[in-house]
Amino acid sequence: MSELTITLLLVASLFLILASGVWIGLTLMGVAWIGMQLFSARPAGDAMAVTIWGSASSWTLTALPLFVWMGEILFRTRLSQDMFRGLAPWMQALPGRLLHVNVAGCTIFAAVSGSSAATVATVGKMSLPELARRGYPDGISIGSLAGAGTLGLLIPPSIIMIVYGVTAEVSIAQLFIAGVIPGLMLAALFSGVIVLWALRHPDQVPPADTRMTFAQKLREARHLIPIIGLIVAVLGSIYAGVATATEAAAIGVVGALAISAAQGSLTWRTFFDSLLGGTRLYCMIALILAGAAFLTLSMGYIGLPRHLAEFIAGLGLSQLELLIALALFYVLLGCFLDGISMIVLTMGVILPTIQKAGIDPLWFGIFVVLVVEMAQITPPVGFNLFVLQGMTKREIGWIARVTLPFFFAMVVAVALIYVFPGLVTWLPQQMR
Repeated sequence: MSELTITLLLVASLFLILASGVWIGLTLMGVAWIGMQLFSARPAGDAMAVTIWGSASSWTLTALPLFVWMGEILFRTRLSQDMFRGLAPWMQALPGRLLHVNVAGCTIFAAVSGSSAATVATVGKMSLPELARRGYPDGISIGSLAGAGTLGLLIPPSIIMIVYGVTAEVSIAQLFIAGVIPGLMLAALFSGVIVLWALRHPDQVPPADTRMTFAQKLREARHLIPIIGLIVAVLGSIYAGVATATEAAAIGVVGALAISAAQGSLTWRTFFDSLLGGTRLYCMIALILAGAAFLTLSMGYIGLPRHLAEFIAGLGLSQLELLIALALFYVLLGCFLDGISMIVLTMGVILPTIQKAGIDPLWFGIFVVLVVEMAQITPPVGFNLFVLQGMTKREIGWIARVTLPFFFAMVVAVALIYVFPGLVTWLPQQMR
């Protein structure tokens, strides 16, 4: 049987099992078992047991549940209200005024959350009611939140970067460092979209609040001190080389508990809820990773990654053409799968291809995160769109439409890191 026939059979099996409602992790294991049982000589059961145990016992992956738990703890504090109070006075002079709180709030919360969905949910609970009360149009308020919420994937610490680092065997600390400049650049592009909207629709921008003196703004900015301190503790320990990503995650959990206790929101109930919420989310991710590890092994025995890499290499695509093809592929895949599943499902096949094309795996990690961010706001399975639909009760098509300008801002960001790769690689080189 030809490799193309095997590939089509396995892809058909994947979508058939997914359509039947089986969990993604179990679906990946099922497809891997079919491939290994039918098209390789190795016993599938033995290979599955060994691979799943190896995936579950990875020390590098320890950072993941800790960062997830840290985000869950912060989700249950007064951090969101304090962020709005600290940020709002500084945004009044910008075109678009308080709409920039969505971008700034997501940028700051992304640096302690690591999750796109958690960033959207937390900042949305803070900003959407307040923006609506002050008369800002729902379209630009919700669109800017959906776009800026994707920064939870790019600005470190990022859960998806940890997943990519584990699957691609790239330093997680280097990935975190590499994501800083592109993350800030993308936040600036999102603010630029808001500025352009405000200049085109000045009649829809509510008047400024009562003007504050510089001293009053500084006094309100004190509410940002806890979260900025946590960011410095987590990321500073990594960048200074005194902690690994896992140790920094532990620092983050302790810091989040300390903030929660200081705010008076740390009770046995919130502690238990945060621990249970983090455990649920991590178990889902761990199951997906285990299934993907077995699928990668199965694909290796069948030989599909090597044949696909040879096929793509035989097409004679330039680096640019290959990256455009991969970007379209991931955006299309994002219509059916979440970001973590996309990464773990494809890396075994894609990595040999990009290495053969001479593309730096570190740079490619940031490229993939940016493209997966696009998929977060691409219907019908854009996770940020789902979160906002639940919060606002709006049609998912309407939310996707108002988010479209921010999707194009991400396209510009991808183009910029391609033209200027130093945006990704310069800071990690300085930290070595």
